[in-house]
Amino acid sequence: MLVKTYGSAVQGVDAQSITIEVNIGKGINFFLVGLPDNAVKESQKRIDAALKNNDYKIPGKGITINMAPADIKKEGSAYDLPLAIGILAASEQIQPESVGDYVIMGELSLDGELRPIKGALPIAIQARKEGFKGFILPEQNAREAAIVNDLDVYGANNIQQVIDFFDKGNSLEPLVLNTREEFSKNVNQFDLDFQDVKGQESVKRALEISAAGSHNIILIGPPGCGKTMLAKRIPTILPPLTLEEALETTKIHSVSGYLGENTGLLTSRPFRHPHHTVSDVALVGGGSNPKPGEISLAHNGILFLDELPEFKRAVLEVLRQPIEDGVVTISRAKITVDYPASFMLVASMNPSPSGDFYDPETSSESEQAVLRYLNKVSGPLLDRIDLHIEVQPVPFEKLSSKRAGESSASIRERVIEAREIQIDRFRSEPNIHNNSQLTPKLMKVHCQIDDAGSQLLKNAVDKFGLSARSYNRILKVSRTIADLEQSETIQPNHLAEAIQYRSLDREGWAT
Repeated sequence: MLVKTYGSAVQGVDAQSITIEVNIGKGINFFLVGLPDNAVKESQKRIDAALKNNDYKIPGKGITINMAPADIKKEGSAYDLPLAIGILAASEQIQPESVGDYVIMGELSLDGELRPIKGALPIAIQARKEGFKGFILPEQNAREAAIVNDLDVYGANNIQQVIDFFDKGNSLEPLVLNTREEFSKNVNQFDLDFQDVKGQESVKRALEISAAGSHNIILIGPPGCGKTMLAKRIPTILPPLTLEEALETTKIHSVSGYLGENTGLLTSRPFRHPHHTVSDVALVGGGSNPKPGEISLAHNGILFLDELPEFKRAVLEVLRQPIEDGVVTISRAKITVDYPASFMLVASMNPSPSGDFYDPETSSESEQAVLRYLNKVSGPLLDRIDLHIEVQPVPFEKLSSKRAGESSASIRERVIEAREIQIDRFRSEPNIHNNSQLTPKLMKVHCQIDDAGSQLLKNAVDKFGLSARSYNRILKVSRTIADLEQSETIQPNHLAEAIQYRSLDREGWAT
């Protein structure tokens, strides 16, 4: 007897339905074809034990299973459940009529318990798109999949519940979630706040500008001056995720398996903080079976690289293309996948090998040693960082002050107002949402400056040897400063403030 069940394969951040054809005929053999990897091939032993421990069995006949399309590699243990249900239906141990109406995914333990899978959200989205009646999966992933409307999602704890569902139709109930209600949970709840930061008013101003336009920023200062503390508070002033952004971000974390059990939508912008020993594959993504890297996990959020010069030069250089394009393309011999990577880069570094600002009259370090240290970060990468901010140690008087600083909530209000101006400005541009994404064509329209501003910018370019990319970054930051001040035009004072945030620009920087 021939029976078809359906699973799904995740490629990139999207899913593709897999047809599992189970045919039972004469003979005594078990053939599994359709480009399965080792984890899928091993499913026979898990299925055999799980069925026996629940008073069912793999029939002693000729079993041929084809997983189509045959040119897509099937990976992982999540195909255990659809394979098992297909075998039971084809051997008439359960009713076969409705098994083809559902996408079924789940890993089996030897006693028949179901273990969670990766990629439940994109699988559910594809199942709805293709008109399946429902999606049956482990209960730990049910909330994640139930975000998708107009699709019945059934969470099961063990294979017996799934068997009873097809035989009796009453063992499982669909999980119904209000997506917008789920989205509103835990929004804007932070343990950190800028009001705890003593002093550093100029740095907080720069961070506000960075958040308002989603500009990349680097903090330069000696150890203990508060670089990491400030960076970790940036999420508290970013605008909340939109529902569309939350879905995009959740899909990436779902594919990576980083969503917690019984988790639905991610409601806070991600903050990724990889160690400086990270490899280029771990940072960008890839591998023999491509998976998202840290830059994709930071999509719609922040990628924080602490002690930037300590990262391997090759690792940092792979950031260039994703920073420009907001997407990273992973190409392998048999597959090419795109992962979203629209993140805000926040970096920190010491100003010299010893950690202190270099002073040729008092420092024991040579100028060459300092230059070697700074040149670990290439000029082209620094060009792509909009704001270069010096962070000075806070004097004792401010550290001991009882006066609280401005709260994150009040800073965030100004950031949201500036973002709303940008959303309205770029409403007709499908892929532009903030000033950092301005294209040269749009800059001619929205970043016009008067004669005084043009002369000021010319002087800065001549004095500091700014590159064309730095010139554009200054204009984009100026546009954001103007938005924070509710100004329709860029004024010379906006340009002057933006220019002062290019402290690392200089002629002769390493390339």
